[in-house]
Amino acid sequence: MSIDFEIPAEAKAIREKVRKFVHDECIPAEKELDTKPLPEVLGPLRKKARAQGLWCPFVPKEYGGMGLGPLANALVQMELGESMLGALALNTQGPDDASMMTILAHGTEYQKEKFLKPLLNGEKRICFSMTEKAAGADATGMQTTAVKDGNENYILNGEKWFSSSASVADLALVMAKTDPNAPRHKQYSTFIVELPNPGYKIKRNVANMAIEGPHDDVIHGGHSEIEIRDLKVPADNLLGGEGNGFNMGQHRLAYGRLRHGMHNVAKAQRALDMAVAHVTKRSTFGQLLADRQAVQFMLADCASELYIGRLMLLHIAYKAEKGLDIRQENSIAKIFHAHMVHKVIDTAIQLHGALGFSQDTPLAKWYTQVRSQRLVDGPDEVHKWKIGKNVIKAFREHGTTASAAGGDLL
Repeated sequence: MSIDFEIPAEAKAIREKVRKFVHDECIPAEKELDTKPLPEVLGPLRKKARAQGLWCPFVPKEYGGMGLGPLANALVQMELGESMLGALALNTQGPDDASMMTILAHGTEYQKEKFLKPLLNGEKRICFSMTEKAAGADATGMQTTAVKDGNENYILNGEKWFSSSASVADLALVMAKTDPNAPRHKQYSTFIVELPNPGYKIKRNVANMAIEGPHDDVIHGGHSEIEIRDLKVPADNLLGGEGNGFNMGQHRLAYGRLRHGMHNVAKAQRALDMAVAHVTKRSTFGQLLADRQAVQFMLADCASELYIGRLMLLHIAYKAEKGLDIRQENSIAKIFHAHMVHKVIDTAIQLHGALGFSQDTPLAKWYTQVRSQRLVDGPDEVHKWKIGKNVIKAFREHGTTASAAGGDLL
């Protein structure tokens, strides 16, 4: 019996439609940002996307989305990531996307009506405030507290660090400790906070190594350091019940890691395309770069990395479609894609020579941006630690490490 890797016709059609939209609309629109404000560029893009039925790919149709499952959504995201405007045009940008999914899965009807609806309509944005300086990758080290004030409100106090998109957000998901005496993973809860709010103060956007364009502060919203002082949050804004914040946060981050991987595949593909376009036109010492074996070897390495990256994501999508555990594969893929995109962009820069090192192409900017992929949503070392523990666990339970190393592919 053969293994069938055929993509369903409907998913293939959606992928082609999104690919055309990205190449015909989003990538050309990037140049408009040099002379126009972001709303004047993004507004028409979103209008065109909605007119074509391209909106909130992962959101059920009854909530106004495309209702795509894990496989079709993966295919779509692997196209959208080619353009900085792709995900924004379809209202599927991070960190909003994962927070929308969290409210969709755990929110009350009141919360869905008041907070989720404007997010799905693209009228508002939301950030996620979990990370703290003192805790870093250890989410159970959070010190921000939430104390109930009677039955009506919670009062939050603490600090947050690297809250992405906080400076452009209208809402925030804030994690805080509600029960210090509960088991470690049940101490935390998540609250929906309406912004601006005097109790949620953005101290600064943390400067980092990434080269920023004229609209990046609006598109990405920066990475903010937050001071939380006597922040009053209505009890009705508690999301998913007390003690469930950590588990909801981990599920939320799991999708974020996959989305990063999907967009990294797309960005790497565009970088490789740019590299090949350049070497097939550029001659040195009387010979096309494309005809040189060393250059062909470099391109072969990039193609291999992209192939592995795509297969990883499609296998994870397959397991997600079946409701299977994807935690081990998710961590492996998170690490792999972060390094893969860096390698492909680095190779593209090398093949462009001084042009690649300049800012006349987007490669230099991408190079500085993708370095964050080895840190965000858990640094490489934390994921490797988890992966390694699972390898040992698999051997102890089954006498082989296969189940922790892709041995259960189907």
